[in-house]
Amino acid sequence: MAIVVYLETENGNFKKSALEVSSYGRKLADQTKTNLHGIAFNSSDPYKIQKYGVEKLINIKTDHVFDARIYSDLLCKNFKELEGTIFITGSSADSRYIFPIVSIYLDAGYATNVIEFPTTISPLVLKRSAFTNKGFVFTELTTNNKIIGILNNSFGIFESERKLEVKDYIPESLESNVRVESITEDEEKISIADAEIVVSGGRGLKGPENWSLLEDLAKTLGAATACSKPVSDMGWRPHSEHVGQTGKPVASNLYIAIGVSGAIQHLAGINASKCKVVINNDPEAPFFKAADYGVVGDAFEVVPKLIDGLKKFKSR
Repeated sequence: MAIVVYLETENGNFKKSALEVSSYGRKLADQTKTNLHGIAFNSSDPYKIQKYGVEKLINIKTDHVFDARIYSDLLCKNFKELEGTIFITGSSADSRYIFPIVSIYLDAGYATNVIEFPTTISPLVLKRSAFTNKGFVFTELTTNNKIIGILNNSFGIFESERKLEVKDYIPESLESNVRVESITEDEEKISIADAEIVVSGGRGLKGPENWSLLEDLAKTLGAATACSKPVSDMGWRPHSEHVGQTGKPVASNLYIAIGVSGAIQHLAGINASKCKVVINNDPEAPFFKAADYGVVGDAFEVVPKLIDGLKKFKSR
């Protein structure tokens, strides 16, 4: 029996979540004295993952567009091929779409939003984030097959190199009901899901013409850019940058909110971030109650000084 990790890729490269999932799986495999195997789609350099403890990798090669049903079928087939009992995945939108289907196919218990190494191994008890990251729940998985969904940026990345065996798997042609009409990508931008730092803007920036201020700060920090729901609704920024309960969840190391009041729906989606900083000229803004650090001031005065200070610090 083995522990199997799902290793997400983007443009052939392993995503940060794949490294974190591998690190978590390696520690669990060591604790349970079993093997750690992995499954990936279209990895261009599969041997990179051996630094994080994976011993055997099935690299599924397909030019098929993303289809949750087909991906679920392929994951389950190869999970059984690897004789897996525990399946570990991240918390991306794709994973959250695929693994409820996988759990049905495998008759497996599925614990999402896991934030720590198991409290106990036998029985398997997992600490999970709940109530929009305001509380915790301990869940025991009692099924034969088990799925652990790790909340992004909750465990960390640790190297533990092993010898890796790679097996390419080319599936037969599969029919899909999904049709892609167009794909638009901005290759230069850091994705919100993988970002260590996220800089987000709200209506306090007063208009799309002022967004260069936020982008300059993001560029200085090597951060992803995001926005509140009202900003995307007004067309100031694309909906792909909308974060919050109804947008993309954020679990970065540092989240900087500029001109964001902090509606409950926004806070619910970013609460998993480890450090939250708010810059707002309204001292009564709800975000200050949730933030670790706050600056009461005009963003058009504070942010340029912050950028200047960061550049001076980085040039030392």
